[in-house]
Amino acid sequence: MKVLMFSREFPPQKVGGLAQHVYDLSRFLARRRLEVHLFTGGGAQAPAYERVEGVHVHRTTPYQVSATDFAAGVIQFNVALLERVMSQFQGPEGFDVIHGHDWLVAYAAKALKHAWRLPLVATIHATEWGRNNGLHNALQRHISDVEWWLAYEAWRVICCSRYMEDEVRRVFQVPADKIVVIANGVERQRFAVVPETLRRDDYAAPDEEIVFCAGRLVREKGVQVLLSAAPRIFAGYPRTKLVIAGSGPFEPELRHLAAHLGIGHRVYFTGHLDETRLKQFLRWAAVAVFPSLYEPFGIVALEAMAAQTPVVVSDTGGLSEIVRHGVDGLKFNTGKPESLADTVMALLNNRSLGRRLIQEAHRRLAADYNWDTLAGRTAQVYREVVAESRKQAWQGRPRSRFGLDKLLSGQG
Repeated sequence: MKVLMFSREFPPQKVGGLAQHVYDLSRFLARRRLEVHLFTGGGAQAPAYERVEGVHVHRTTPYQVSATDFAAGVIQFNVALLERVMSQFQGPEGFDVIHGHDWLVAYAAKALKHAWRLPLVATIHATEWGRNNGLHNALQRHISDVEWWLAYEAWRVICCSRYMEDEVRRVFQVPADKIVVIANGVERQRFAVVPETLRRDDYAAPDEEIVFCAGRLVREKGVQVLLSAAPRIFAGYPRTKLVIAGSGPFEPELRHLAAHLGIGHRVYFTGHLDETRLKQFLRWAAVAVFPSLYEPFGIVALEAMAAQTPVVVSDTGGLSEIVRHGVDGLKFNTGKPESLADTVMALLNNRSLGRRLIQEAHRRLAADYNWDTLAGRTAQVYREVVAESRKQAWQGRPRSRFGLDKLLSGQG
């Protein structure tokens, strides 16, 4: 099977969890002998074409023309994607299905769906409505409209959690039989060996425990809740350091909050971490905290589990599905600093509990979040969609503009 895949992000271009998801999914599809051609951005940061563990990665650089707003820049990026595809392929050339990841590639995916008469599968990783707890301005309404459009054009919509399935059904009125839930996964072997490129003493004293949080620094990730909980944690455990990894537009406000609370000297903002450094911090941490207010899934929580770090998560979204309270992690009441602080202190006070949670979490990863199994389920969606679409009248090789297909077949 030959798959044409679109994603705004792919390593080394990484903003959130999307890049990691597409990287892992495409690699494991290739291991199942699917021919995957991924078209993505980041052409200025990496080769325009390369094979990544069997995946054909085609990168493009968005136009350098000024855009009136973010939405206009996305349209320019999609036109650049189409140009890149058309320069590489003259037509469908054996492709069976198109897979688009999120609204950022909706224009290109939809255009080739109709031009090449191929079925479209869409993965909706998050919604604008969910990120902002509603739609409050014209740009948000536009993005939500494009998300609806992508879901409408898709033969199947893949969601990463039951939480997201419910959101997509409510916000976009997508029929239940059009949605498939396939979780994100993690490759445990990536965390088995951690090269030492950093010194722990540069971030915390030898006798200080590290409470670690990683994610994009935006309001919905809830880092402000963790900072508000930190004075209570520090009062109970004076030899504790809070390390916050990631970057984003909310960082100045978070730094201001830490200073206002009088804890700036005990909070370390690392900025963006590459995978090697992320793994080191996870291994050093006594507990990893993910305090999201909105979280469709939460790949980084799986990564903490794979690094054998006990996790504390807010009881919301996909995080609530990943973690079984008291079994493979702990949950706290979303948005409540006191609940968060008490839950973190429960782990700092009971190391045997942490060890038990880690053991069960590792078993859970193998059973439920194995990428080979998840890629197999995705491939099955492709097969079903292709089989169904071939029963439709429009399916097949696009007709020649001048009817040459009939002439060549002797029917003209």
